Amino acid sequence: MTEETTSGDQRLLVLRNRIDGIDAEIAQLISERARCALEVAEVKKATGEDALYYRPEREAQVLRKAMERNPGPLTNEEMARLFREIMSACLALEEPVKVAYLGPEGTFTQQAALKHFGNSAKSRPLAAIDEVFREVEAGAVSYGVVPVENSTEGVINHTLDNFMNSNLSICGEVELRIHHHLMISDVTRPESITRIYSHAQSLAQCRKWLDAHYPNVERVAVSSNADAAKRVKGEWNTAAIAGDMAADLYGLKVLSEKIEDRPDNSTRFLIIGTQQVPVSGDDKTSLMVSMRNEPGALHDLLEPFRRYSIDLTRVETRPSQSGNWTYVFFIDFKGHRDADGISAALREVGACASDLKVLGSYPRGVL
Repeated sequence: MTEETTSGDQRLLVLRNRIDGIDAEIAQLISERARCALEVAEVKKATGEDALYYRPEREAQVLRKAMERNPGPLTNEEMARLFREIMSACLALEEPVKVAYLGPEGTFTQQAALKHFGNSAKSRPLAAIDEVFREVEAGAVSYGVVPVENSTEGVINHTLDNFMNSNLSICGEVELRIHHHLMISDVTRPESITRIYSHAQSLAQCRKWLDAHYPNVERVAVSSNADAAKRVKGEWNTAAIAGDMAADLYGLKVLSEKIEDRPDNSTRFLIIGTQQVPVSGDDKTSLMVSMRNEPGALHDLLEPFRRYSIDLTRVETRPSQSGNWTYVFFIDFKGHRDADGISAALREVGACASDLKVLGSYPRGVL
């Protein structure tokens, strides 16, 4: 053994001992935080009212502070994810959050739910978006997670339509970078693939790649990417397009990675619940507005937002359920409904609209 090797071993030993000491300090601090969380729960119970254990605005503020204080070398997002899991575990000591999501297990919606609430939340897969709304409305779960728009394929109309007949509020949002993989089972013969399963949106998001690599293979749309992953388990001539979670959950082999046509492909998900969320400091608001069918109606709708310098981030139109050739506008903008300029603009819009419903003000997605 050379002198250099001995010196290197000694340095490694010193560094490992230092890491062990830091780990002990981290464990002590996490335990201290958890004890504080338990005390918070006791204070809330002592009020004698229905305590809100999960506070979206508070969670967003803590995550933003974690990112602002981050000295590196971890990225801000990695630091926030670590804090997310600590907060999720501490909240579970107070009251585990029950969350419904568009299933089955292994979907991108489940991945979004875990990204937003952490792995200590109790999540429940449901078969359809309207079922997620019903479970939250019935009080069986506290929150629901539903997709609302994709950067490639646009808005998910079924989610918007559910808001027309629901009293639920939007409590938060989460954006998820979507990576699609072509995957097979252990019995699949890669050279004999004749059918590829996936959700219709995923097939559309990978259209160019499929045209180039599997132009003559049948593309079969199914209810979800997770369902696609399950189908190929026992079929020797099929493949599925799905994400990492589905591959891990169903034990599939990834044949080709990141086959989406656009590398910036992402999906936005909404957190739905029953509570009104206070100001967090960096918020968005979503509206549903019905306008009278008359000349200048769209101008009257948008003019107050321009005058009060409110930044609109999305405007979608859906057919109204109250009659033919009438429409409902879904609008997202930056800011909270309680801000002075925004509240004034909403009053003006409400005066010219046949119906105005604030779907919620909520923290802009942090992760």
